[in-house]
Amino acid sequence: MRPAFSVVFLTTLSGAGQGLLVALFCVDSLARLHPEWAPSLSVPQQFYVCGAALALVLGVLGLLASFFHLGHPERAWRAIAMWRTSWLSRECLALPVFLATTFLYGLAHWMNAPWSLAMGAVALLASLALFVCTAMIYACLRFLQEWATPLTLVNFVLLGLASGFTFATACAAWLAPGIVPALGLAACVLTVAGCVSRVATLARNERLHPRSTLQSATGIQSSKVRQISRGFTASAFNLREFFHGQSDTTMQRVKWGFIVCAFLVPLALVVQALHSLSATQLLAACVIQYAGLVAERWFFFAQARHPQNLYYQRAA
Repeated sequence: MRPAFSVVFLTTLSGAGQGLLVALFCVDSLARLHPEWAPSLSVPQQFYVCGAALALVLGVLGLLASFFHLGHPERAWRAIAMWRTSWLSRECLALPVFLATTFLYGLAHWMNAPWSLAMGAVALLASLALFVCTAMIYACLRFLQEWATPLTLVNFVLLGLASGFTFATACAAWLAPGIVPALGLAACVLTVAGCVSRVATLARNERLHPRSTLQSATGIQSSKVRQISRGFTASAFNLREFFHGQSDTTMQRVKWGFIVCAFLVPLALVVQALHSLSATQLLAACVIQYAGLVAERWFFFAQARHPQNLYYQRAA
């Protein structure tokens, strides 16, 4: 498939915001449920307010990026019309709900309201629902074997949580140093889990074989079919939208690039920062990990082999 950078940025930005919200709620709930930990946690209200604001900014940026994928942005409201059957429509509903509840969660902490934890629980559910809706847009497409696996949902959740907890650790380095070790450890565990899950997906996809053949693609049932032309003398929609046009060498470089940038380098930086409590290193881990996740999401879309490419991808 040809990756659309608008969707790449939508899924990575909103995923990081969702993961950050989950990290905020985990800290908040632990501090409330275990008051004896509160003196050691020493989490100021500013941590929750700034963290919720950052999660909101990431989500809004993802929402804005999605509009660049629309041929007619003024008709975007119609995307929710098929919410009963379409995961895309459900995502279009879940994202605004996540943004609204995240805003209210930050506002509740800013006002020091007693209902802040309850609002955080609602925002947590909205975040998880958005993870499911976004991942299922791709996992439900059975004719794209690279996506049609439960690992798609697992990867979306783990990578979003990993980047979100890394952002939360960087925020804590400035606003709540006492919780940096706990958040950093969680970020490392989630990064390792995301790496294991993503590598498992890569290994699975390497073993896949197309279910379609030239016979099924063309409708010609002869046992000997040899294609000498793809049917076009110029560029066409089928060639632009369903094939990324990159060489195998480029694909390999992107694959190893995102493994290093999304997992290995951030893991090393966070581990080192836990010893030095360096906010600069944590900020660098956030930036490098996000760049790696952009490459990972580009590869996720590009690796999917649409069955129509059996016919249209081949040049004369």
